[in-house]
Amino acid sequence: MIARRLFLFVSLQLAALQAVAQAPDLTVETIFGSQEFSDDLMDVRWSGDPRYFIRNVENGATSGLYRIEARSGQEELIVRGGDLIPPGEREPISMESYQFSSDGSKLLIFTNSVRVWRQNTRGEYYVWDINRRRLNPVSAQPGLQMFAKFSPDGRYVGFVRDNNIFVTEVRNGRERQLTFDGDENVINGTTDWVYEEELGLRDAFRFSPDGKWVAFWRLDQTAIKPFYLLDELNLYPELLPVRYPKSGERNSEVRIGVVEVSSGKTSWIDLGSESDIYVPRMDFTESSREIWFTRLNRHQNRLDVLIADTRTGESHVVMTDTDDAWVDNNAPRWIKGGEQFLFESERDGYNQVYLYDRNGSLIVKVTPGSWDVLDVYGVDEYSETLYFTGAADGPLRRPLYSIGLDGEDFRRISSTSGSHDIQFNADHSLYVDTYSTIGVPPVRSLHGADGQTVRILSDNRESIDKVQALDLAVPEFIRLPVGQGDELNAYIIRPPDFDVGKQYPLLMYVYGGPGSQTVLDSWGGTRYLWHQMLAKQGYLVASVDNRGTGARGRDFKKQTYLKLGQLESADQVAAARYFGSLPFVDANRIGIWGWSYGGYMSLMATLLGEGVFKAALSVAPVTDWRLYDTIYTERYMRTPLENPHGYREGAPLHHVEKLSGNLLVVHGTGDDNVHSQNTIQLIQKLEEARKQFDMRLYPNKTHSIAGTNTRISLYGLFTDWLSRNL
Repeated sequence: MIARRLFLFVSLQLAALQAVAQAPDLTVETIFGSQEFSDDLMDVRWSGDPRYFIRNVENGATSGLYRIEARSGQEELIVRGGDLIPPGEREPISMESYQFSSDGSKLLIFTNSVRVWRQNTRGEYYVWDINRRRLNPVSAQPGLQMFAKFSPDGRYVGFVRDNNIFVTEVRNGRERQLTFDGDENVINGTTDWVYEEELGLRDAFRFSPDGKWVAFWRLDQTAIKPFYLLDELNLYPELLPVRYPKSGERNSEVRIGVVEVSSGKTSWIDLGSESDIYVPRMDFTESSREIWFTRLNRHQNRLDVLIADTRTGESHVVMTDTDDAWVDNNAPRWIKGGEQFLFESERDGYNQVYLYDRNGSLIVKVTPGSWDVLDVYGVDEYSETLYFTGAADGPLRRPLYSIGLDGEDFRRISSTSGSHDIQFNADHSLYVDTYSTIGVPPVRSLHGADGQTVRILSDNRESIDKVQALDLAVPEFIRLPVGQGDELNAYIIRPPDFDVGKQYPLLMYVYGGPGSQTVLDSWGGTRYLWHQMLAKQGYLVASVDNRGTGARGRDFKKQTYLKLGQLESADQVAAARYFGSLPFVDANRIGIWGWSYGGYMSLMATLLGEGVFKAALSVAPVTDWRLYDTIYTERYMRTPLENPHGYREGAPLHHVEKLSGNLLVVHGTGDDNVHSQNTIQLIQKLEEARKQFDMRLYPNKTHSIAGTNTRISLYGLFTDWLSRNL
């Protein structure tokens, strides 16, 4: 008996030691160069049949597309990956993305893709006939395709190639060209750089409900000057032109066309008398005879919803949303067969949902709260219920709520706090919830519409256990009284062995751009783990959401209008001073770091901080808003000609003589978003002002500065630089 107890004790001790040994060290290499902390979440996509998921298994002998009964998890193979062999080939293609025809008999498969700016949107498309087990290319012509899709009747596949729109008849593979003027200047069916980056529009053509018509964007970017990126990794450098409209410069001319598939005849939609506009969203109504679209003026403080006749091109305004500052790029959500639509607006001080009839008459304000609606996830038209996340429980969390379309019966569906990312099925009877809290990796689960858990899809146990085994200090949410009457939300991470009697250096992380948030009760991924690594090395790490950030109403967000960088940097400086007043913070060792808008904020805060920051780390920063694009910059600043003072005071280039601390600037030379020109001009100004600084350039790296071992190098640089300069 004694021997048995001794054996059990030794076994338990060995198991405990093994568990500790399995907990990886928190290093730059394990965070950014390994899969030690990667999430294991089941990738699911709802089928058109609300009972099923579709899952794409890409590797191994079981590769293929599966249909999964959502409630039970029972799987059924739809197509085996090894069967997807093109005619004349010996190896199967990979299935990067897919789309079913409306009757479910065919599958449109995207493969061999290449990157276009942010995403891999150009590649090859194939149609797999599920019953005949046959794979055919969408096009036999040379050149990659973009944004292929089935027509609603399944007769055609439409796609873009070389800035023109084509359709292929699925039955016989016959290809037909619908537009003919596409070239390096004229773009049909997709968009230019700034539409993609700032309006989120890439796929720019739509089939009519009967499949007989195609409505499309046509952008003429002739007037946009090219910005040249320089690839210096070859023997002779290569210039890479990007049509990039900088603030105050000319944009593409936009048109909306409707082409008849059978005849190729195109009619043009009346977009109104103003030519200097944006058309962010467009689609057919329930009828093939009409399209709806949204129209933004150049200042982006007026958004119109219009309906147009596809045959005559005549259009009329249905409703208009305006603001003294800017309006967000919202779009109508049509319900009741196109007789009503839902629309989000900040007109009453908070982002709320309104219900209109087809003629633009307000029926009811659906969400009556003094808080922001954040994401609308669906409308159950049968029960007349709206599902959304919002800030009713405060700006730090993202619970799922529901409310009747009559504005009654407001309910909190989520039973846990933290952040919830939701995917509803087609009839809104079930949803997938990806849930996390600060410091805890996400889990994925299936729920009924009432919030009751059906089953756990991915418990992500291994990742969660590894993080818990690190014995990290849980970040603490606090509120700072430094925002000119507005308390600011913040979090602070303390070292695991924190001693209130000691003083610690503090690193502040900032983004701070309009409507953004860094202070959230959600998993922060690799950046969070790096911050915790620094905490284990003896740093305090904090982040503060300054004025201008999101989920706190229209006035809090839009007070930075026409003066980007000024109020936000003042808040970061005030926050640093507040932290420096705490007995456990070494006020002489406070640093700040950020990326993109956060890189800009790091510069502004350290330049205007009168020495409060000992060190600033700025990654891919804007250094003068005149160097950034039209849509983003003018939304918040108008043009340089209209707002010269705002541009001047919000430009780090104008304040370089005030630099007093240590500065590291990092940029990728292939950054098509925030050009390294920003850093080059900053360097010139710093040199002229006789200011010392450090700099690292990453050849041909984009705004994300990633790929191969780049992140290991990058965060290794950050870690080493902070150890020497903070």
